[in-house]
Amino acid sequence: MTPLLSTDAVSRDQRLAYWTDMICNVYVQLECDAVRTGDGGDFEGSIRQHALPGLGMSVVTSRAQKVMRTPGHIAASSDDCFLVSIQARGQGVVRQDGRDAVLGAGDFALYDSTRPYQLLFDQPFEQIVLKLPGERLRSELRDTEALTATTVSGREGAGHLLLGMIRTLREDFDALQPASALAVAHGVQNILVAGLQTLPAAHAPALSNLTAYHLGRVKQRIDEQLADPTLSVGTLAAQLGMSVSHIHRVFKSEPLTPSQYIWERRLDACSRDLLEPRLAGRPVGEIAYGRGFNDAAHFSRAFRERFGCSPREWRRQRAQ
Repeated sequence: MTPLLSTDAVSRDQRLAYWTDMICNVYVQLECDAVRTGDGGDFEGSIRQHALPGLGMSVVTSRAQKVMRTPGHIAASSDDCFLVSIQARGQGVVRQDGRDAVLGAGDFALYDSTRPYQLLFDQPFEQIVLKLPGERLRSELRDTEALTATTVSGREGAGHLLLGMIRTLREDFDALQPASALAVAHGVQNILVAGLQTLPAAHAPALSNLTAYHLGRVKQRIDEQLADPTLSVGTLAAQLGMSVSHIHRVFKSEPLTPSQYIWERRLDACSRDLLEPRLAGRPVGEIAYGRGFNDAAHFSRAFRERFGCSPREWRRQRAQ
């Protein structure tokens, strides 16, 4: 069963302080003030956590409150993650970068732990919160600062799909096998990115047919040669009859440079291999070398930055 944290575990006079500790442990360092609503109720709240590969998911149910992440919190910690609040019940406001995203049931908004933000709730509420490493989302989207605290509707398009997937996931989470959990985590992130790309600030000029063709050729060749440790922009250029500068130009509209894309694809392949039952007995280092890494320390460091845990922790947690 997924773990449940609740203020019911402590006496009434300690609940707000306990709640603040809870949200700091689950998310990032924050402070929280209860908001008086006139209903005379005592403060209460609960968080149910679900762990997906590279993606934290939790369901927060609580009373009215104001949550703040200040410059002091940021200076005192090294947290670098994005959080997404999906409003399930009640209303919420996400405030960051000079914008307010007002969330009704089904809507969601993105916010970045590396800059101050506030979460405002003037009534009891329920939210589903996604948490993913900062570098991971930055590898999928350009100019994330322009996308924070902006409402994505849950009534249509990608927002509607994301809400449906999350609802199904909540019902079936405990039955998921590791490989299925990885596929679901990737699906959730893909739909999340698709929803954020519908925002006006994310619109970029469309690629020409020729540029899209060359970009597809380069990406296909990269996927075919991930196991080759000598794979580089230079070797790709030679194989495809393109100049190095041309390859960089076709990646100009992408969030990643060609070299970064190669390493990201290698990390994604390693994450899948670590969860593959047929490879359960293969050492972590051998899996990394099989995907083109030739330095164990570099692989471990890059994997942790991408997925928020070490390769061994990834494999062990999913096996459990």
